[in-house]
Amino acid sequence: MVIITLQDEIDNPCCINFLPYFMTTLALPQPKNLLRLSDLALLLVAIVWGTSYGVAKGALVFYPVLGFLAARFLITFVLLIPALFKASTLQRRDALAVGLPLGALMLAIFLCETFGVAHTQASNAAFLISLCVVMTPFAEWWLMGRRPAGAMFVFAGLSLLGAALLSGGWVGHFGMGDGLMLAAAALRAITVCQTSKLTRQRSAPALALTAVQAGVIGFGCLLLAVFVAGGLPALPQASAFWWSTTYLVLGCTVFAFFAQNWALKHSSPSRVALLTSSEPAFGALFAVLWLGEGLSTVAWLGGALIVLAALWTITRRPA
Repeated sequence: MVIITLQDEIDNPCCINFLPYFMTTLALPQPKNLLRLSDLALLLVAIVWGTSYGVAKGALVFYPVLGFLAARFLITFVLLIPALFKASTLQRRDALAVGLPLGALMLAIFLCETFGVAHTQASNAAFLISLCVVMTPFAEWWLMGRRPAGAMFVFAGLSLLGAALLSGGWVGHFGMGDGLMLAAAALRAITVCQTSKLTRQRSAPALALTAVQAGVIGFGCLLLAVFVAGGLPALPQASAFWWSTTYLVLGCTVFAFFAQNWALKHSSPSRVALLTSSEPAFGALFAVLWLGEGLSTVAWLGGALIVLAALWTITRRPA
């Protein structure tokens, strides 16, 4: 059975990264084709992040967590610098105004998840981080003054139940690690709403915004690794590490961040959180088909509930 581990969590700004806005419905009024395209893009993001579990584990065999995160996001930043400079002066200013605070929030999420998972059971971490999906509608209501449709809470509850069955639920006493995971879930919900709000107020292109976010995370992790963790070893020479890093940079960072930043303008925070929350189910399926791991009948049921909630969300049109 696949459950979130330290390696898994550091690769999933998951619902982190983070999402959209307006009215008491599942999504903003949008042209039907545009909303469907947004939904499909987010499902593809969930699938890509699901495959990242095993890839990240392989890369972390060769390098420490903070160093790996720094390398991944700094490479992303370098690749996207041309998009940042290609933008107009106004767009570049907006990308910085939006990307710096959002990047700081995402860095905080990574740190809470990384150290949270290290101090609690993996099953607890998996369940607690899944609370993001039920926190997001309330965060949307609180931060954006918009009450989501009642069906949104039903879908979120169904997805949370699926996550509990897939991960095994929460057990034991509530400790520091559990508190950090709960904080990460709350920060994810807040980041989703803030991303939607800020991107709608600014004209920052999605790629330029992604560049700034990646820079904040990459340099933040590098500074922490050097000044807090006592430095980093030389970068590994193993080709397996660099193939894994390339996939995570291009698929799970450049594409996924870009797709989310674009989708944020065409869907509601609660809808986006639900669609991206299907990622653990795809991760479990990838582990079965590609890594040869096994799932219990209860875990299969949990994964099916998560996917059902996501598909149910897609079929629901805004009022």
